[in-house]
Amino acid sequence: MTEILVSDVNLNSVCERLEQHCCVDQNQHNQSSQPQTPVHKRHTNTGAKLWGRVRSKLLRQKLDPQTVQSKNWHMDVIEMNGIKVEFSMKFTSRDLSLKRTPSKKQSGVFGVKINVVTKRERSKVPYIVRQCIEEVEKRGIDEVGIYRISGVATDIQALKTAFDANTKDILVMLSDMDINAIAGTLKLYFRELPEPLLTDRLYPAFMEGIALSDPAAKENCMMHLLRSLPDPNLMTFLPLLEHLKRVAEKEPINKMSLHNLGTVFGPTLLRPSEAEITKGQQITSASDIWSHDVMAQVQVLLYYLQHPPISFAELKRNTLYFSTDV
Repeated sequence: MTEILVSDVNLNSVCERLEQHCCVDQNQHNQSSQPQTPVHKRHTNTGAKLWGRVRSKLLRQKLDPQTVQSKNWHMDVIEMNGIKVEFSMKFTSRDLSLKRTPSKKQSGVFGVKINVVTKRERSKVPYIVRQCIEEVEKRGIDEVGIYRISGVATDIQALKTAFDANTKDILVMLSDMDINAIAGTLKLYFRELPEPLLTDRLYPAFMEGIALSDPAAKENCMMHLLRSLPDPNLMTFLPLLEHLKRVAEKEPINKMSLHNLGTVFGPTLLRPSEAEITKGQQITSASDIWSHDVMAQVQVLLYYLQHPPISFAELKRNTLYFSTDV
């Protein structure tokens, strides 16, 4: 019997390890008892089935009110075909799991201000964003659940380290890496920015703009907010926006609609600052703030995803007209 302890619930990598253990155990048995008999794998889908059972168990626990309210670790065991998986899980509220940790480092790209990265690279859009988008469009745009399905954590960490170190063979790594890990690396980059891509300063205005009921007023407000973004942020947001639209065009194949993509990226690109959270807590609970804000964050990104193509030059030209209008 094989026992595997899952401390961080990285189930994709665990699934691979389960398959390896299953096959190794069977190979050793065949070699000792029937040396002349060809080795055959047994239970080749054991890992996949276990992954399904563990995921189902986790989802049920996540929906259990007692589990949500408890701050203690919960132990569980799932067995199948002679393999036993022991894992621990603990519920962490969204306001803590998505909280940004400020970074003072100026080297690398993760956790570094976007304007610092673009200035150092002498580019309009960070290299990591351009390369991840290019790789996803090259071989991942038809992948079912792209950007929704998590990549293996060790692969994402390897890519993060490579981009931070500006490794010369990063393009080779990207071409060999699982596409979900590349998609996960792009999401992680935006999630670890010291400030959300759509900025702390404009967050309250985005929340107010998306709530406007008059279509013309909403259009004017939402476009004005884009024009108000720093150039590196805007020039990164616009190609990401068009990329996500192209991904959604393949929805019949990849099952990722504009709404699905908005749900994945909205809370990553747009998020309340610590000051906003503190101010909101004086009125209601943090969980209520997050649940309400997350819906609005998704709606903001969805608005731009459903909007006709937005040109950086056109936005800036309108800014000039607006500033000279009397």
